[in-house]
Amino acid sequence: MDTTQTPERLAPVALTLASVQWLFFMFANTVVIPLSVGQALHLGPAAITGTLARAFIYTGIACIAQATVGHRFPLMEGHAGLWWGTILGVAATVGASGTSFAVIGGSIAVGILGVSALIVLLALTGLGWPLRRLSTPVVTATFYFLLAAQLCQSFLKGALGIGVGPLQPGVAGIALGVMALTLGLNVWGPAWARNFALLAGIVAGWAVFALLLPHSVPAPVAAGRHIFDLFAWGAPAFDPGIIITVVLAGLISLSNSYVALDGAQTLLAQPAAPATYRRSLALTGLNGIVAGLFGLVPYAPYVSSLGFLRATRITDRRPFILGAAIFLLLGIVPPLEQLFAALPLSVGDAVLFIAYLQLFGSGVNALRGLELTATATYRVALPTLLGLAIMMTPATAFATLPALVRVLASNGLVLGIVVALALDALPWPDRAAGA
Repeated sequence: MDTTQTPERLAPVALTLASVQWLFFMFANTVVIPLSVGQALHLGPAAITGTLARAFIYTGIACIAQATVGHRFPLMEGHAGLWWGTILGVAATVGASGTSFAVIGGSIAVGILGVSALIVLLALTGLGWPLRRLSTPVVTATFYFLLAAQLCQSFLKGALGIGVGPLQPGVAGIALGVMALTLGLNVWGPAWARNFALLAGIVAGWAVFALLLPHSVPAPVAAGRHIFDLFAWGAPAFDPGIIITVVLAGLISLSNSYVALDGAQTLLAQPAAPATYRRSLALTGLNGIVAGLFGLVPYAPYVSSLGFLRATRITDRRPFILGAAIFLLLGIVPPLEQLFAALPLSVGDAVLFIAYLQLFGSGVNALRGLELTATATYRVALPTLLGLAIMMTPATAFATLPALVRVLASNGLVLGIVVALALDALPWPDRAAGA
């Protein structure tokens, strides 16, 4: 039975709770990204805090802009997972060769600015619309499966406390309890509890964490003047290998927008016209320009928002916009930022792990209508399993490859999508029209 609540049925109390739930979803999806990128690029503590504040502020702005003048769906516009993985991969592989992290960061910023300007141009001229045809069922399913695998792997490590060291039993125990609570409410809870299962998991986990492990969260460092840093990752630099890799990742990330918007119009039963895609792409490109200037991971509509909407069964845009507005305030008001910075990352990661499981269902749904014959199975299995295999291979295994090839070959998500696109262009013998 469908328990999704429509805007007309959403009472004021439910609207408030749903807004807070969106706030926590945005926070949990955002906070770890500037922290991890700042550490990968060897930024100082104050600079990382400044990046975090800018991320809160601009993510709120980007979400409101998309929900009101862009695609107008309740889809979080956040730091794209594909971008995040690419930047971390470039920092790790190129940094190991001895290149200055300031040069790495500056080259990444130049690549982001270039490809973001190109995305705006594609959107304004309408040339980006034909690229939507590349998001076939096979490519879309591959994207869903690999994105779910990459993000769930990251969130599971964070939830168990093994992201920066060995497993921490206390942290892992609380995280597993949060997962069980969130999943239990989502599957067996009453309708009202299912709608707020993610929020309940975060609040309960935060409370238990504060009682049992109160000293495990480090005190935040004030950002000071670093909140206004321009080119926070380093002055503009021009390493050709890095720039080409970043531009390629940016073009591939367009599939993120198409997949998210295609999924949203199906889930919400709201057809999207070509103009909707153009507005969304133009805003995403503008958001990328801001990201390049101020040292942020570029933006895209979050495919994971579809899993969140399925999990909460609340599709009203109002709580999404209110949650984004409050999230914006977190970056502006230091006491609020410091309060939410006290949320244990393991708790947020545990809840997101459950929410992102829905991406697997999205991948399966994308394949509906495609008969998995022997040859069709190759089209799906090869890019998906190849990408998963690359994800499980240590980056050091690619150290002997040239810099450009090394960065691409070690990124399972990007490589899997590239292979899916290449295979989908071939004339398979049992391929039906449009399949």
